[in-house]
Amino acid sequence: MMDKTSVIFGNVIDKKSIKKAEKSKNKFLKKYGDDSGNDYKISFTDIDTLDFIGASNIVFGEENQKFDDNALIVGNIRMGFGHYRISMAMASCARALGYKPYWLDLASFDATGSEMIREQNSLYSLGSKISQKSKLFNKLVWDPMNSEGFKKLTYNAVDQKNSELLVPIFKNIGKEIPYIATHVWPAQAAVHAGLEHVVNAIPDNWPMALHLSEGAIHTVQTPYAYFGYKTFNGFAKTPLKGMPEKDIKMVGCYVDHELLCDLKEVNDRRKARISQGKPIRLLMTVGGAGAGLDLFLNMVKHLLPYVKRNEVALFINFGDHLEVYKKLLSKIPELKCKEYFNQYENLKKTVAELKTGDAEGVYAVYNQNIFEAVYSTNLLMPVTDLLVTKPSELVYYPIPKVFMRHIGGHEVYGAIHGREFGDSTFECLDKKSMNAMLDRLISDREIIPHMCDAIDALNAAGYYNGAYECVRLATAD
Repeated sequence: MMDKTSVIFGNVIDKKSIKKAEKSKNKFLKKYGDDSGNDYKISFTDIDTLDFIGASNIVFGEENQKFDDNALIVGNIRMGFGHYRISMAMASCARALGYKPYWLDLASFDATGSEMIREQNSLYSLGSKISQKSKLFNKLVWDPMNSEGFKKLTYNAVDQKNSELLVPIFKNIGKEIPYIATHVWPAQAAVHAGLEHVVNAIPDNWPMALHLSEGAIHTVQTPYAYFGYKTFNGFAKTPLKGMPEKDIKMVGCYVDHELLCDLKEVNDRRKARISQGKPIRLLMTVGGAGAGLDLFLNMVKHLLPYVKRNEVALFINFGDHLEVYKKLLSKIPELKCKEYFNQYENLKKTVAELKTGDAEGVYAVYNQNIFEAVYSTNLLMPVTDLLVTKPSELVYYPIPKVFMRHIGGHEVYGAIHGREFGDSTFECLDKKSMNAMLDRLISDREIIPHMCDAIDALNAAGYYNGAYECVRLATAD
């Protein structure tokens, strides 16, 4: 296992930070045990929700199963929904290009490294929720940590050392198999384990040392992110050596093949519905961390009169957070919904009908299954007109968007990117500005078609082809 902590892209890390990194790794070893001698056998199970792309889930088994000759592994973790969503895009485009996708969720195993991920993920989720309840915590702790704290090169040194704990999971995974990581820990783990074709798909528009995995090809979606990683600007108090061109590629947005193959027709249907005076279809999504209840409560209350006048049809994907739905009902007793609770197949039938049929009222979607919870938003995007979301991974998806306030300072630059490229609004920072924006988009029926035209132009320019490009980079000889 090569040392990736002491020197990062030619920049020497100070001894204090190295000691901190070693202390962090030893803490997890003491807490969860040393499994470096374990021989974890690799087996596969089907992912029924993703049957259309034939993705297989990598699990521990009694005996090693053989990977397909055209295998491509998508390494990920469950942290919110974003990294799962990007992983689905990678698997989808891998299948479209002729590869067999395998799903490797490093947080899902009974292993020391997985315990490390789950512990840190729980802390991140807790911080995300607290930040929505405490303006002081958000201002003094959460926003600075997510923007400036994670940006420092010394932060990467700690993560590199912790990710060494994940290497035992890779013992029986072939070094030659193409591999795309949608979070930095799976990328670092694969490099430490000696995999030879690793792509590190960076999700955000705000450059941070958090996302570095030296030894992998780093991909970014935007010019701003490319320049940030090329120069390491702001990663330390003094100038640093940046990333060589061979290690950083700007590829475009990570979007599923299924959302791109008929995108022009999807936008034509959106524009036709709006020009015909039909209800504007708003899609709201509850993130994987379940934060933002107050914002959702405010928006739903504001939109209900529009729904009652049949000017809006509201779709809410609660993901796997049933408690958020229950809280909404307790606060808004008059809220009546068409419920699709653990009814994924029924939802698919409704989506097929909505392609050409009419929508009215409020549609509430919930799935306990994580794959169904995430992919329900993908199903609904092509049959809705406007996505209401925080400026995270959904910034880069081909649907008109209105941005809620960010959760974590790193998301701010995603919102800036979206509004500059013409398929999104600016970030609405409070309830008043969000309500005003919703009013404007509902009343002025020229804005959403304008966003659709921008999406069509971006698609024609290859703006959404990032996942295809990641597959090509991982599989290049």
